[in-house]
Amino acid sequence: MKKHKKQQDKVQDRSKIKISIPNPWMLVSFILAIALAAVIIFKPVFLINKTGNVANPDDTAKKVIDFLNNNLVQPGSTASLVSVETERGLYKITTLYQGQKIPVYVTMDGTYLFVSTPIDITEEIPGSSQSTTFDAPDKAKPDVELYVMSFCPFGVQAENTMKPVFDLLGSYANFKIRFIVNVGGDTADSIQSLHGSYEAMEDLRQICIMKYYDAKTYWNYLAEFNEKCYSVGRDQDKLDECWKATAKKFSIDTNKIETCSKSKEAIDLIKVDEQLTEKNGVTGSPTLIINGKVYNGARTQEAFKQAICSGFTNPPAACQTNMTQTAAAASGSC
Repeated sequence: MKKHKKQQDKVQDRSKIKISIPNPWMLVSFILAIALAAVIIFKPVFLINKTGNVANPDDTAKKVIDFLNNNLVQPGSTASLVSVETERGLYKITTLYQGQKIPVYVTMDGTYLFVSTPIDITEEIPGSSQSTTFDAPDKAKPDVELYVMSFCPFGVQAENTMKPVFDLLGSYANFKIRFIVNVGGDTADSIQSLHGSYEAMEDLRQICIMKYYDAKTYWNYLAEFNEKCYSVGRDQDKLDECWKATAKKFSIDTNKIETCSKSKEAIDLIKVDEQLTEKNGVTGSPTLIINGKVYNGARTQEAFKQAICSGFTNPPAACQTNMTQTAAAASGSC
């Protein structure tokens, strides 16, 4: 479900499978369901195989694809089958949807479908209180890279959590937002992003703001954008009005950014993010990398601060500042 690999050349009897998720989820698109998979309600373990039978894996995979295409995908789009395999008592069915490989899990009797990765309760969750403390490689000025999609709800939460940490440590470390995209050509419309073209364009606008304005201006824009504009992303007119109003609030030249976002310059900039995404094995938004090491811990201001401060050769006094550990961002990803 987190996979975001390059797929430049691929275009993206109703079954009786039962869904172990709330009915309202059926009203939203498949892609939003993936982004909000953290709210899926799983059936208890004793219901994992309702009938006790084991269905044929190929037949089950076909039923799943039919179900997704008949009920969950966006109009005019289809999901296709990549592979089916057995994983810890479930069928893992990898689908291809809008250029993304997305695994779904089905009980082996073919009755329950889970659009989320199962959690192994026998293993420690990285970042939990009993896990090993994160320690980044040391640098005089740490590199803090947060890989996101601009309209991924989990990425937005991580950005909002990181903003006060940037305010505290921004003069001591190199903070960088990077975007998870597929670049299919040399024009803005060749950028593929998980939540659609409106997300790709905002990625390009933000990458131009980072190019032409200082980090403080960008992070101020980002925080305001997330608060005011995130909710109107699918309404192009409202989004256009909102981002421009936000930019003007922080003295950002909207004409300059609009021109940049549609230029080869922006494409070249976002290609760098695409290359680093692949090089670092980033598969989901958000992914935090500090001095080249992936951080998988809690998403609180204090946890982010401690992780970054672990990467200093000589930590600044600001690292002694206590930040809030409440209101942790959700642990899911797009």
